[in-house]
Formats: sequence, C-alpha cells, structure tokens
Amino acid sequence: MSLAIHDALLPDGRTASVYVEDDRITEVGRRRDADVTIDARGKALLPGLVNTHTHAAMALLRGYADDMALHDWLTEKIWPVEGRLTPDAIYWGTKLACLEMIKTGTTCFNDMYFHMDRAAQAVHEMGLRAFLSEGFIDLLDAKRGETLLKQNEAILDKIAAIESKRVVPAVGPHAIYTVSTESLRALKDLADARGYLYHIHVSETKQEVEDAKDDHGKTPVQLLESLGVLGPNVVAAHCVWLDDAEVRTFAQRGVKVAHCPVSNMKLAVNRAMPLEVMRAAGLTVSLGTDGPASNNSLDMFQTMKTAALLHKFATGEPTAAAARTVFDLATIGGARALGLPAGEIAVGTLADLILLDLHRPELTPSHDLISNAVYAATGDCVDTVICDGRVLMEHRKVPGEAEILKRAAKVAGDLVGGP
Repeated sequence: MSLAIHDALLPDGRTASVYVEDDRITEVGRRRDADVTIDARGKALLPGLVNTHTHAAMALLRGYADDMALHDWLTEKIWPVEGRLTPDAIYWGTKLACLEMIKTGTTCFNDMYFHMDRAAQAVHEMGLRAFLSEGFIDLLDAKRGETLLKQNEAILDKIAAIESKRVVPAVGPHAIYTVSTESLRALKDLADARGYLYHIHVSETKQEVEDAKDDHGKTPVQLLESLGVLGPNVVAAHCVWLDDAEVRTFAQRGVKVAHCPVSNMKLAVNRAMPLEVMRAAGLTVSLGTDGPASNNSLDMFQTMKTAALLHKFATGEPTAAAARTVFDLATIGGARALGLPAGEIAVGTLADLILLDLHRPELTPSHDLISNAVYAATGDCVDTVICDGRVLMEHRKVPGEAEILKRAAKVAGDLVGGP
C-alpha cells in the first residue's frame, strides 16, 4: 500500500510532500499520487515519538498510589496489587496505554511488565510498534530464577509466535536488587543468543546504590560490569546516580540509556541524571515516561519539556538540554536505542510519523517548530498518527476508543476495588 502526505511543514523548515510505500519513506519532496492521501496543509510532519521505558499496563493504576517514597510505593501499594493482575487485565491495560500513546504521538515503546504475551496481542491489534519484555523478579533466589527463566522463555516464544514485525520480544530483568546474579547472567545469555534487547532498571535511587555497595561491595553499574552483562543490546532505565567513571563504562560497552525525568522528579530521586556528561561521552540517550502509575502520563511531549527544564534547573545553565537536543532524544535517540531505522524523516526510514495541528493556539505563532514542539505542545496537538505506513489516528479519531475506555475502567475498578 502507498501513502502520500502532501504539503506538510517538515522539521527542517521546508514545506514538502512525503511518499510512503508499505512501511518505508521512499521519497521526500514532490507530490505523488498514492492509495491513501493526506492533505497536511496547516500541519507539521514529525517523526513518531519513541518511549524507551514504560510499564504500559500500569495505566490501570494511574492515580492509585501517589505522593509516596519509592520503596513504600512499591512494597505497600504496587506489588500487592500486581499480585492480583490477570492476563485479561494486562490486555486491557495495555490497550488503554496504546490508546493514550497514539493520541499523544508515540509510535514505538519499550515495555517491561507481566503476562506480556497478552500485552503483545493488544499492541498488535492497536497497530503500534513495541519491544516487550516479561518482567523478571526472582527475589535474589537463584533456584527460583531457574524456574522463572523457563516460564520467561515460554512467554517470549508466545510473543514471537504473533509473527508481527512491529511486536518484538525482549528480556527484562527488573533490577539488581530483585534479580539474582545468576539470573542476571542467564538472561543476558538468552538475550544475546536470540538477538533481543536487555531492558533493566539501573541506579534509579541513591538508596539502590548504597544497598548495592553493602550487599556486593560494588555499585549497580560495577556489579553488572563484573557479571559481563553490559553491552550494546542493554537499555538501562533511569541511571540517575551514575558517576563519571560509570558513564565511561557504559560508553565503552555501548549501553543505551532511557532517561525518565518526570517519574524521577515525582518519586524524588533527588538528583538529575547526568545528561550532559553522558552526551559528552558519546552515549546514546533516549527518553521514557516510565509507567503511568509513576508519571502519571504517557505523553512524551510532557516528558520532553520536563527534561529540558529539569537540566536547566539542575545545572543553572539555560543552554543545557536545548530544544533540539531533547527532541532528538525523543525521536532518533529512541530509535537508535532500540536499533530501529526510524526517528527522522528521510528516505529509507520507517514510516512512523505524526502530524501536529499548527492551528492550535499553543503552536501559534511558529517561529521555531522544534522549540514549539518541546516547550509549548502537548499530546492534544497531535492530529494524525502513522505507524509502519498505516494510519492509526486521523483528526484525533481512533477506532474502538470508547470500548477501550469502558473495559479498562471496569478492569481497573475490579483490580483495586475502586469505582
């Protein structure tokens, strides 16, 4: 199938048409006829946003447990409810999250949660692109880990069995404080053998770092390095409490970083991730929202603005985290982190695209499109979403939206005992 997007404002300031065949951009410039045509006059065409760290089905827990310390939030509220999660709940929670992401311009996400074979089915039906890892927590019990590893492999096989190029299995050890060293290594062997991403939380809080020193005599990064699990297929989420030497270790190993500024600030991790140090070291840095229970939004426009403001505030330097830098983190940075030929509007890249409505008051005037996208836009400015060459939303209409909202609200109420 072919798709033509006519007369759109591009990030480089040109007004041009973009032609898509199947899942790829094949021409940027002249007008051409196509099977599907979109009139993009008065709209800006941007790469779809890439969210490199989520727990999507936690959309069911949005607003359930706020304003708590991270440890208390997990142990007293989140983990007890997660013990009651069912495959059906994950399916509808993931559908709700996908709906929110489509409505706010995200075309690809990297997710870690539970019952991910059902999440995969939801993603496949919604039309988004996703890397899905079954959250692995053996509570530091290597014997338990051996059993969980077999279960994990079975779920990964089910995800792969969907046979969708948009839905990709990944490996997801939760963190060094919930996964035994034996399992951390075994999961890396699995990821390497199958060519999967290795998605893990790293050094999110100071307490995590101090506990690692007490338990292992090493920081989380030092422990992962000693286990031989760091490498270019690793996507490390948060990475707030890294020192310069650890940043260099990540750079040497080709580790990718998912920066989650909104959840870091909400959970008061008490430090800004060393973004400029990472960029200077040559690290691939991307942006993530984290889960909808710790953000509480999947709107990557909100995350871009927060990232820009956080690093200006933390460094006292108004030029830190400039609009173009942050926009790149949310687009081409995310694509590179996940190994995708995407994140820019160029011939040969995946046709994962969004159109912003430039007639919105918050986008008027348009002195600088990228500045407006980072500092002024919200997800509500997104008019059209295209993923893999297929239109998922046009004029803010998503097929099946009403049913998803109704079913997800019912599942969430049953899960937590709320309305």
